[in-house]
Amino acid sequence: MKTITVLELKQRINEGETIQMLDVREADERAEFNIGGVFLPLGNIMAMQLDDIEDMKETEIVCYCRSGNRSMQACLMLESLGFSNVKNLVGGMNEWQLNS
Repeated sequence: MKTITVLELKQRINEGETIQMLDVREADERAEFNIGGVFLPLGNIMAMQLDDIEDMKETEIVCYCRSGNRSMQACLMLESLGFSNVKNLVGGMNEWQLNS
């Protein structure tokens, strides 16, 4: 599984790069703090409810959650389902907020 740091991701965004991001947190967490990205809670991935991202199998996808643990699980599951370029955001939104 590939990873990306918050600083690397922010740099790429600041340089104008379009990056597909996948928020695997729960709705209440997203309501508290949101950086965008497709909202698909980990439970939906585990239930293989992937309609919103099915067309992204070949696209780079950065998965994130609160701390990086659930997004790591999401990355592993997506890889097993044929998604070829998923990355886990190390430290998740906790790290994002520390580096704001």
